[in-house]
Amino acid sequence: MRFPYVGSGPYCYSNSLAMVLGQAAPPPSAIEVLTGAPFGFHLGGGLAWFDPLGWDPDLGLAKALDLLGWSCHRAAGGSAADAVERLRDTSGPVLVGPVEFGLLRHHPGSGEILDSDHFMVVTGVTDGTVHFHDPHGFPFATLPVDEFTAAWQSVTFEYHAQPYTMRSGFRRVREVAVADALLASLPAARRLLTPDGERPADAVERFAGLVAGGLTDGHAGHLVHFAVRVGARRLADAAAWLARLGLDGAAAVAERQARLVGGLQHPLVRGDRGTAVELLRRLAPTYAELAAELAASRVPNGGRAE
Repeated sequence: MRFPYVGSGPYCYSNSLAMVLGQAAPPPSAIEVLTGAPFGFHLGGGLAWFDPLGWDPDLGLAKALDLLGWSCHRAAGGSAADAVERLRDTSGPVLVGPVEFGLLRHHPGSGEILDSDHFMVVTGVTDGTVHFHDPHGFPFATLPVDEFTAAWQSVTFEYHAQPYTMRSGFRRVREVAVADALLASLPAARRLLTPDGERPADAVERFAGLVAGGLTDGHAGHLVHFAVRVGARRLADAAAWLARLGLDGAAAVAERQARLVGGLQHPLVRGDRGTAVELLRRLAPTYAELAAELAASRVPNGGRAE
């Protein structure tokens, strides 16, 4: 019996997209799968990431919007004054990001660059104040314009990110059922699992060697505060949606991956290298298994999920 996870988690861009799409939005769990995030593992910037090689949230958002039949206007760059003027001139909600999480001064203990990206929804700018929904748990939050733009400008992440990136003017251009969007995403998911570069299995094996030798405090902190949590949840959501599509073999592999990734949390927190390495060795071959299951899948119900 499958028990889906329900609860909080670092799904900032998926939650933000769900907010701006309003009543027509699919669940954030479906959006996360449509971005392609669950389908891979790579080492980049000295850190481990439970997402595909060459993938980033900006690319993922664009892919999810297209699969769901939506368009929007994307703008980036320029000066802080230009960015604020764009916000003021835009009617409707604006999906903003990436921003530097550590410089969001409405978060307790903030004020230091963490090289950690975040996405939010701006609802307006009035009297030198930016009003926004922060999916990290702060609805109707505010920041002075200069503090908001400081976080918005400081984008020094692993992937190439432009300062002051925003999406607005969301418009539905075709009707697409969530299940059909997910089905249409599967060929891309297979390609993400078999990249032109280091395969996920090889990256996981390499990472297991790093864990065996001892991780830096920064690397360990990245894993236990963010990467394991989001990685396990992505895979759990992928398993749930694959099962709803009737792809039971692929769903079973994704759920096994979710259990292995989620199982890393305690040994990594406690410094139990042996257990963490064992879990990673078991995880490594599952990416090829998932790719094979997706390649062999025959979608039931005439191509639609019940």
